[in-house]
Amino acid sequence: MNREELKTILPHREPMLLVDESVVTGEFVDSKYTIPQDAWFVQGHFPGYPVVPGVILCEIMAQGSVLLIPREQLVDNTALYGGLDGVKFKNSVFPGDTVEVRARLEDSRFPMYNVLAEAKVNGKLCVKGHLKFFLVPKANLKGIE
Repeated sequence: MNREELKTILPHREPMLLVDESVVTGEFVDSKYTIPQDAWFVQGHFPGYPVVPGVILCEIMAQGSVLLIPREQLVDNTALYGGLDGVKFKNSVFPGDTVEVRARLEDSRFPMYNVLAEAKVNGKLCVKGHLKFFLVPKANLKGIE
């Protein structure tokens, strides 16, 4: 799936759409995102040493991971973070890097989904952790159409 196809599933839009492409294969989803040189989240983080914030790396993992939730459940619901567990940051990510995420659904009991995800750059682990999502009816969210 490319960015336009992802927009039919994910509610995110620029500048918060942090996935360029995704492929679901069996129990895994593999996603990629190339960090723009002028990304808004590195402009002041940090001057002279632009490093991608950890929270953004978690968001990159999350956006790709949502594709593990059955699409029919995403029609009337939005996946929101329910928690992050055991997140470990191993290496920094910089503008120009392509972040490659691999995620697998560990457990699900509607409306809750638990995912194990990891992000690498050039095969080197940068962050990994357990992500929890809860599906919330779109009708309950202000501003969601």
